[in-house]
Amino acid sequence: MALSSNLRGALLMSIAMAAFTLNDTLIKVAAQHMNMGQAMFIRGLFATTLIAVLARHRGALKDPRAILHPLVAMRAIGELGGTLCYLVALAQLPLGNVQAIFQALPLAVTMGAALVLGEYVGWRRWLAIAIGFVGILIIVRPGFEGFSRYSLYTLGCVGFCTLRDLATYRLPDSVPTFYLSTVMSASVTLFGAALIAPMGGWSPLQAGPVLHLVGAGVLLLVGYQTIIGATRAGEISAVAPFRYTALLWALVLGFLVFGDRPDTAILAGSALVVGSGIYMVYRERVAGRTRIVAETTNADMIPDGM
Repeated sequence: MALSSNLRGALLMSIAMAAFTLNDTLIKVAAQHMNMGQAMFIRGLFATTLIAVLARHRGALKDPRAILHPLVAMRAIGELGGTLCYLVALAQLPLGNVQAIFQALPLAVTMGAALVLGEYVGWRRWLAIAIGFVGILIIVRPGFEGFSRYSLYTLGCVGFCTLRDLATYRLPDSVPTFYLSTVMSASVTLFGAALIAPMGGWSPLQAGPVLHLVGAGVLLLVGYQTIIGATRAGEISAVAPFRYTALLWALVLGFLVFGDRPDTAILAGSALVVGSGIYMVYRERVAGRTRIVAETTNADMIPDGM
């Protein structure tokens, strides 16, 4: 029974990662016709509406005072900064490159939990973190041919999302998760609206790009629901490694849609990052600590797709 549940959880996690990566792909296509501020705003209108309807159905919008908690503001800073950095990088870099760097998030969250929250991290996990960040350096290639300053935006996204996840880790259970996701989605939407003018102004709408953004909003909701189903179906330690299928989806979609061909540095760096992340999950299972690395896939917290 446990094996069957874990297989179901792994399948749902893979579907969730496919939904989030397809969302990225549609955003990247739409960004060819408008600036990222406008894309954030239009996608956000649809995504926020869908999430708010679901939150209302589950009775999560009854106490608006929950937004006054200071950690909600800290989480919002992480969410807004992470989304902006991610989408700016996504518009300029191959899809696989962005996802490869973003896979360092569990490593960064574990390091942040140790340094900021005082969580115990043994030498093996510190070694895994170090190896993972060596992989990031190989992907980014600072100072070498092939370096792009937009890679730094993706690293900035990892930093902001680490702040987001650590703030969420400390949020009390009295703050409903669907309420939190509704607030975050609305905040990102308004932030996108504020960025439209600085990023070049409003572009005339075309049916194709708008449909892409509607699809992206729907895919976010699909990703939310399937990732929750995944963590409820199987053990976190068995399901969490399948988060890394997002990189596989990104490489495949990058090739099929944009003609991207990852070079040796991308593949080698990605292998180090993913291998380190999977080892971290294994070590946390052995140590009996699964919360930090798996925090963004916890059944009690809806993850926020970029």
